[in-house]
Amino acid sequence: MAIVPLRKMAKGQKGTIHRVTASGEIGRRIRDMGLVPGTPFQVQGRAPLKDPVAIRLRNFTLALRNNESDFIEAEVEEV
Repeated sequence: MAIVPLRKMAKGQKGTIHRVTASGEIGRRIRDMGLVPGTPFQVQGRAPLKDPVAIRLRNFTLALRNNESDFIEAEVEEV
């Protein structure tokens, strides 16, 4: 398994949240949205200008700005 930033993941790629590197208010907001270590997710797609990114986790779809996704590291299977 490789650890990559969420921002670098491709549409359809699956992963598990490894770590949230943000602290303070933005770190709390990310964790409050359910993005905590050990949570599996799949990248659903990106807007035409690559921001935001939509991910599917825990039976809902969440859109994240790139500046938020930069703080999330994911474990992905290498193919």
